[in-house]
Amino acid sequence: MRQYDDLVEVRKGPVPDDGPQQFLWRGRLWQVREVLAHWVETGAWWLRRPEERPGRSELLREREVWRVSAARGRAVATADDPGFGVFDLAFDPTRGVWRLAGSLD
Repeated sequence: MRQYDDLVEVRKGPVPDDGPQQFLWRGRLWQVREVLAHWVETGAWWLRRPEERPGRSELLREREVWRVSAARGRAVATADDPGFGVFDLAFDPTRGVWRLAGSLD
């Protein structure tokens, strides 16, 4: 997995799925073809001890991650197509921002 920390603009789908349907990354629109996984991650508790920054524990930080397969605006795309990929999109609810966390090569 190639790691990123790029801000992206995400358009979410309707309830009940409410997952990402499109995202804009580096000036290109990607259409989500399938949600492969969805999970919640907590902060990196091992990087900072709470006593070093009272009230700012990393355990309190969470982000919602969606692993999706997506294509660059094409109606039909395959895994062999360079305009197709698998991406991890992460939403930080405390900041209200989406980031592209990684992509599978």
